[in-house]
Amino acid sequence: MEVNLTTLANGLRVISVERPQTETVSVGIWVNTGSAYETPEMNGISHFLEHMVFKGSQKRNALQISEDIENVGGSTNAYTSREFTVFYAKMLKTDLELAIDVLADMVMAPTFAEDELNKEREVVVQEIKQTFDDPSDVVFDYFQETAYKAQALGRTILGPTEKVRGFNADTLRRYMSSNYAAENIVVAAVGNLKHAEFVKMVEMRMAGLQAKKNFVADKQIYTGGEFIKNRDTEQAQVLLGFKSVDCYDENLYAVSLLSAILGGGMSSRLFQEIREKRGLVYTVYSFNNAFTQNGIFGIYAGLEAEEIKNYVPVVTDEIKRICNEYVTDAELSRVKVQHKAGMLMALESSSSTAEAIARRYLLHNRFIPVEEIVQKIESVGKEDVMRMAQTIFGSAPTYTLLGNLKEYPNYDELQKNCR
Repeated sequence: MEVNLTTLANGLRVISVERPQTETVSVGIWVNTGSAYETPEMNGISHFLEHMVFKGSQKRNALQISEDIENVGGSTNAYTSREFTVFYAKMLKTDLELAIDVLADMVMAPTFAEDELNKEREVVVQEIKQTFDDPSDVVFDYFQETAYKAQALGRTILGPTEKVRGFNADTLRRYMSSNYAAENIVVAAVGNLKHAEFVKMVEMRMAGLQAKKNFVADKQIYTGGEFIKNRDTEQAQVLLGFKSVDCYDENLYAVSLLSAILGGGMSSRLFQEIREKRGLVYTVYSFNNAFTQNGIFGIYAGLEAEEIKNYVPVVTDEIKRICNEYVTDAELSRVKVQHKAGMLMALESSSSTAEAIARRYLLHNRFIPVEEIVQKIESVGKEDVMRMAQTIFGSAPTYTLLGNLKEYPNYDELQKNCR
């Protein structure tokens, strides 16, 4: 796959992959900012801003933004995470310039009209309430807050309602002038396009973007700890977490394979032992979230509250087994194939490819070729997986329980049984 890169005079990176055999183009603006880069007073502003740029620009009102894309059969959306905010569209190849015009207009010239601000504050407040009403959503907020106490990385992406209701146009503009800078942004497109033409489209609309950001990310320090909240629910939510590696760590692929062996699908140890053999849960899986300074390895399950006392010991037994006993050749081979297949299948999608190249340029300032990733995956041995298991599960746990709780192992018991 050939990746084309042009850096504009202001430092904005414009990236593309040409696929002339397709009829569509996926395009987006990736900004290296999110809730992990917010002050306590500004918690939730990244997500609120993501909403507000759709509510009107200097050239279009909110309806026109939607109509301009949808009238030609395209689609557009956005999302905010802890370290990224993304605006993207997918269009027919003939409408790439329209997509760029709309996206750039939204990001470069939002109006933040007072009437739209008033309406959208309440829309986001409803989103916050909806998340709180869903135990399987809100438990992850409690988990993150417990793992990263009193830090930006531990605060919610949506923010608290009282903060959201306090955001105004001046607040949004100050945040944009601090965080939305060319060095902090990548514009990427994949599909039936010509790179040189795409660069001209972007340069015409975004050459005036300020060059330098004006913020410093807070330190990310994993703390671990315990959060237990009784709530009248049909199911209990259980999350176990441990300190993991950041996205630059050379052991990242070993940790990814560890997660796949332990809880990455129907063949994984946790799924087989906990769901298939014992019938304790409907859902159980593990995950690894690698941030820019830190990482967290997690194990999630939803189950009957009275089964927690049976579930946790099985999990800790599986943790000890993968740390101290064995990883089989068959397991390692299976998860390596799964990783490679998943990556290659994703790259068949123009949207997923655009996401991959944009993130790699923002994080690594280069495109990491598929062949390089495959080589790193193949180089992981069983001893590497076990070594990282011992490192990760030797850290202080993050123990998060939510539900109609009855009897369950306490934090000290959990910590002792993981060793």
